Amino acid sequence: MPRDITTRHLDYHETDRAMAAMEVDYPDGSSTGRHSHPRGQLLHAIEGVMIVRSPTASWVVPPSRALWLEAGLEHDVRMIGAVKIRTVFVDDGAMPNLPARTCVVEVAPLLRELIVAAVKIPLDYAPGGRDERLLRLLIDELRVSPVLPLHLPLPRDPRLARICRAMTERPAESATADEWGQRLNVTAKTIHRLFAKETGMSFAQWRQQARLLEALSLIAQGKRMIDVAFDCGYASQSAFTAMFRRHFGVAPSAFYR
Repeated sequence: MPRDITTRHLDYHETDRAMAAMEVDYPDGSSTGRHSHPRGQLLHAIEGVMIVRSPTASWVVPPSRALWLEAGLEHDVRMIGAVKIRTVFVDDGAMPNLPARTCVVEVAPLLRELIVAAVKIPLDYAPGGRDERLLRLLIDELRVSPVLPLHLPLPRDPRLARICRAMTERPAESATADEWGQRLNVTAKTIHRLFAKETGMSFAQWRQQARLLEALSLIAQGKRMIDVAFDCGYASQSAFTAMFRRHFGVAPSAFYR
């Protein structure tokens, strides 16, 4: 009978090697629950889509991407589809020049193959040998991987949190900042100021990002593109496709390919 996942993770944190990789598969709809790791983590799925949430942000991670998680960050991972995770734990104190903050990175073919190969390396790999060189090359590839805009910062201000919760739960919600101001008894100017201060985005930019990330989740679930467009607040499929292409550089139908 397989050991508990939490117990398995401990083996990868307690090794005296700077890097360790593991694999674990999850069924559709499952979640890891809120947890954290003492090491940095490169989280990648060779199949399925991961929705990762922390107290301050959320990320959508398809198979062509990976999430670098800074050490100690509390997070949970929700699975869309059957998800096959291949992850690398890194002692970022021993490996300099890694991303300073949690971010989504592009996974080029070489990086993907290195991650897949890394999970077969034993925890007690020989220093200076082929296995360590492979892991170090993986880190070199991570350092040069482009950071991608699949990040949604979450505010702490309770008024802003109410707005953001509504826009993520109902992406087609079209209320303006003025209308939200009336509901919350504040000015639209206050809402715009709070968005800039707490998320680094404008009200409109945050809503657009929330809609696009929800669209990625719906596409991963196999929803029809026309339904995705309307569910995410776009007037037509062509308007949705144009916005998606401007943001991600490809059409929605091509993103997961």
